[in-house]
Amino acid sequence: MSSEIENLSPEAAAAEHARLAEEIAAHDRAYYAEDAPVITDAEYDGLRARLEALEAAFPELAHAESPTQTIGAKPSGKFAEVRHAVPMLSLGNAFDEDDVAAFEARIRRFLNLKDDETLAFTAEPKIDGLSASLRYEKGVLRSGATRGDGQTGENVTENLKTLNEIPKTLTGDVPDVLEVRGEVYLSHADFAALNAAQEAAGKPAYKNPRNAAAGSLRQIDPEITATRPLRFFAYAWGEVSEPLADTQSGAVERLKALGFTTNDDMKRCEGVDALLAHYRDLEARRAELGYDIDGVVYKVDRLDWQARLGFVARAPRWAIAHKFSPEKAVTKLNNIEIQVGRTGALTPVAKLEPVTVGGVVVSNATLHNEDYIRGVGKDGEPIRGGTDIRIGDTVIVQRAGDVIPQIVDVLKDRRDGSEQAFVFPKVCPCPLQTPAEREVNPRTGEVNAVTRCTGEFACPYQRKEHLKHFVARKAFDIEGLGEKQVEAFYEEGIVKEPADIFTLAARNGDGQITPPIAEREGWGEKSAANLFDSIEARRSIGLARFINALGVRHVGEETSRLLARTYGSWDAFEAAAARAGEEGEAREAMLGVDGLGDTAVDAIGRFFAEEHNRAALARLLDQVKVEDAEAVATDSPVAGKTVVFTGALERFTRDEAKARAQSLGAKVAGSVSAKTDYLIAGPGAGSKLKKATELGVTTLTEDEWLVLIGG
Repeated sequence: MSSEIENLSPEAAAAEHARLAEEIAAHDRAYYAEDAPVITDAEYDGLRARLEALEAAFPELAHAESPTQTIGAKPSGKFAEVRHAVPMLSLGNAFDEDDVAAFEARIRRFLNLKDDETLAFTAEPKIDGLSASLRYEKGVLRSGATRGDGQTGENVTENLKTLNEIPKTLTGDVPDVLEVRGEVYLSHADFAALNAAQEAAGKPAYKNPRNAAAGSLRQIDPEITATRPLRFFAYAWGEVSEPLADTQSGAVERLKALGFTTNDDMKRCEGVDALLAHYRDLEARRAELGYDIDGVVYKVDRLDWQARLGFVARAPRWAIAHKFSPEKAVTKLNNIEIQVGRTGALTPVAKLEPVTVGGVVVSNATLHNEDYIRGVGKDGEPIRGGTDIRIGDTVIVQRAGDVIPQIVDVLKDRRDGSEQAFVFPKVCPCPLQTPAEREVNPRTGEVNAVTRCTGEFACPYQRKEHLKHFVARKAFDIEGLGEKQVEAFYEEGIVKEPADIFTLAARNGDGQITPPIAEREGWGEKSAANLFDSIEARRSIGLARFINALGVRHVGEETSRLLARTYGSWDAFEAAAARAGEEGEAREAMLGVDGLGDTAVDAIGRFFAEEHNRAALARLLDQVKVEDAEAVATDSPVAGKTVVFTGALERFTRDEAKARAQSLGAKVAGSVSAKTDYLIAGPGAGSKLKKATELGVTTLTEDEWLVLIGG
């Protein structure tokens, strides 16, 4: 128990408890009832741990409606309800080896076991899927239900009957009443195929296999469920008219004999050391299993001891889930491919055996640059102990929040000699095969870590990436013209530069585009009309968005806003940018803008000195109007303050919130630090809210923020 919690007043503790309880309940609904979680498991576990700590310090807060006393979420109402004869409970969590040792010690104390008395457990993979209960009467499947709130679940019997791994009838020595419990899940291969089918049909892809499995099982039409390749692992039971066995392991073997699929990686272990050894083995083989697991479940093997141990709150005393780190996973590096970005950077991308990291299936990871693959850091010092990354290596992948996954280490001791060293290319993989070079900084003489294609706008990869950036949400934000559409139009020659986008409707109408867009696969009259309407709506655009859309190297969203605020109009900015590459007053004035440096100013100068760019800009400006920037307030209550927005904002979109704050002179940051002045938290705020609380940052609701800035 932290001293910080102990020092809270009863009133402050009650207020925080109520806030946490409401937040956790909302996340439970999102995860269990809506199959749409908004935070990671680790963030959720952190909220629950805080709530449990509060209740430990202030026991009066542990009322019957507290999330510590409840399980899951109430049924959604889409299906009839099923009352579980035996509640479907949750599990307590262990996050490190000390937690596992403490779990074993608690059981020994409770059972009053001698130190030399054997205490055996089963250890099995914790499948990341959707819990389900199957009720058989005289060997016939009578009903199937989701866990729901643990007491009452949703009747999804007909949907469950579509799963090949669920027997409809049982033969042999079968109890008159048998409730079999287990996990519905999707394999990695089936998940990839399902998402490919979703995208081909123009539907959104699922975020991870767990969401896909839950969404598939909870379809109103069982025929849709039947098209989804759902699988089922049996690992437990509810009501039974007679015991299945004397032990957990024996009961699972009995389920297997009755025709259920059980997990071959369940193992009987004696003592903590054996449990941890199996945990480490499963963690190392996690990527090879072919399905998602997020930890290992330990259960006391003797069922009579399970009965003596009983339950506490929402979980059994005799079982615990030892969670894996949510931000790291071990997998295999199958290949390394080179991608060419908008600025010509050759970025090596790791093609991985799919693995779930932080709640998201990862199959690609950045390798940054040539030096990173070689085991050399930015300062020339070794990283990973100087170990290079080779095709075929077993690697550790890391992902945190929305950060692009990256390989952080190589398990060198698992090399068998078949791995292949990667030779970084000296030419661009584009059809032009132009030289790829590492630039030398003329001011410092240092060699840049990035290898860059020298083809500039002649390189088709760079031109295509420029177009993708141009239509992106933070630039022109043209709805209906995403990356796939840009690629298709570019490859066909319909759109080769930004101005072509704004002549698309006219060319489509006079027969220059054949077949017309509405007659192409994936398109129709309505979607084509929507695209043309979206393009038309973007013929007028703000200065900051326009500058950002140009895709000038080293000039992103924030720098574009700085330039827009400084120069106010396109004409003023263009005149300054045309002279930014020359020594003189215009360059010095641009360098004087707070937040701009030599690198960005040099890039602006190079961009506007390029004849091809100026000609393309002129054609674009014939099609669009650039609006002057709004004047920024300097006397507002948040001028000069640093603010962070988090959670699911309800009163405005994230972009609207940021734009309004910046118009009032505030600086909008993406993460919380000691320099943050205000955190504006909407529903579902997680780690950022926690950090702000720890740092003493002023936290506001959306309504409080609006009051502060004057509505």
